[in-house]
Amino acid sequence: MNTLITICQIIIALGIFNVWLLRLEKSTIWRGGEANNMQEEFAVYGLPAWLMKGVGGLKLILAVCLLLGVFLPVIVQPAAVGMAFLMLGAVSMHVKVGDQLRKSLPAICMLLLSLVVAFAQ
Repeated sequence: MNTLITICQIIIALGIFNVWLLRLEKSTIWRGGEANNMQEEFAVYGLPAWLMKGVGGLKLILAVCLLLGVFLPVIVQPAAVGMAFLMLGAVSMHVKVGDQLRKSLPAICMLLLSLVVAFAQ
């Protein structure tokens, strides 16, 4: 079971790094509304640009904590709970703007993985 949880931690962290470091300015099929990058996506949700930086920074910090948690297990549960709250926010933003379910799938998957990690501790 521990190996499965560790794999989930790594998947979450790599997913966050992918979205917030590699694809921040890129268009993907998962963006909310008709947004072509993260800044446009936050605008579609009616959220200010400064919040994008805060959310992104917090997600990156939590992703690093999930990776460090492989060696320091005490930080895993708080990091996973924090990530779950942020992913719940992401899902709710997709719902708010009436996105199709498929656009919400990455956020839903990250939410579920975060909950698995948080409650398996």
